[in-house]
Amino acid sequence: MRIGVIGTGRIGTIHANTLSRHRDVGSLILTDADASRAQDLAHRLGETAAPGVEEIFRWGVDAVVITTATSAHAELIGRAARSGLPVFCEKPIALDLPGTLSAITEVETAGTVLQMGFQRRFDAGYRGAREAVRSGRLGRLHTVRALTSDQTPPPAAWLPLSGGLYRDTLIHDFDVLRWVTGREVADVYAAGSDAGPAMFRAAGDVDTGAALLTLDDGTLATVTGARLNGAGYDVRMELAGELDQVVVGLDDRTPIASTEPTGPPAADKPWTGFLERFGPAYEAELNAFVEVVRGERANPCDGREALQALRVAEACELSRRERRPVHLAEIPGGAASPFV
Repeated sequence: MRIGVIGTGRIGTIHANTLSRHRDVGSLILTDADASRAQDLAHRLGETAAPGVEEIFRWGVDAVVITTATSAHAELIGRAARSGLPVFCEKPIALDLPGTLSAITEVETAGTVLQMGFQRRFDAGYRGAREAVRSGRLGRLHTVRALTSDQTPPPAAWLPLSGGLYRDTLIHDFDVLRWVTGREVADVYAAGSDAGPAMFRAAGDVDTGAALLTLDDGTLATVTGARLNGAGYDVRMELAGELDQVVVGLDDRTPIASTEPTGPPAADKPWTGFLERFGPAYEAELNAFVEVVRGERANPCDGREALQALRVAEACELSRRERRPVHLAEIPGGAASPFV
């Protein structure tokens, strides 16, 4: 199997390393807007660098992995679909609903595969939480509390391109909330604070956000996010039911300290970022993609799944801006949407 990797930045490098050592992947063709970066990575891995995207498709590959800037995702997904190629793409498909729906339509019209990079679905903790909910161990689920807090913010230049806290960061929480609980979000109420560094205000973004989500069975969920959590990178999900409760992301590296005299000590080596925290999950999702391409398993996260997470993020952003509850039915892309 020959796979083209488009984009060799941080996550592209991680994915290329995983694929290069996979027993079912014979070779890679790497390309990047920064040609020297792709060449350096290809040299380190013993793979081939291409001058540009054109060569990826012209030289012939069996599948494509897209890890470019978000602005290029939808176009590249469409091109791969028209070429009959299965695609793995980092989230999101696009930063807006029309672009997302257009790319999904191209994939579905071509009858090809689009697997989205929501790596938390492959994390052992989240998988355990899903099993706890689905098995009935928790009883009736009544409360979910999820959070994602970055230790350090992204570069100022990235903020205007990111889509904002809800679309860029908390979209992972929205996706995994649906996946773990098996429920849809019915309505949201969101708020944000830009009281931190001025670069967030300049970008029209917030450095801290919170949302109250009501699921379609009445379960209440809170999702919070922060860009400046000095203690470390913190990603958790607590699920409470009438019989039991469980937590994802609580281990000896969780960057939290107890004020109780008999509480656990603070982490000696707290998590610093998502690549470290979710390393095994990133590898597992690429292994799954290879199996999908080989016809050995069903697609674990298609474009429609990514669309629903984006709809929740869009609803939260609308709620934050207009300071009001937002029903998901207001957001295009649902079952009754004219765009579908």
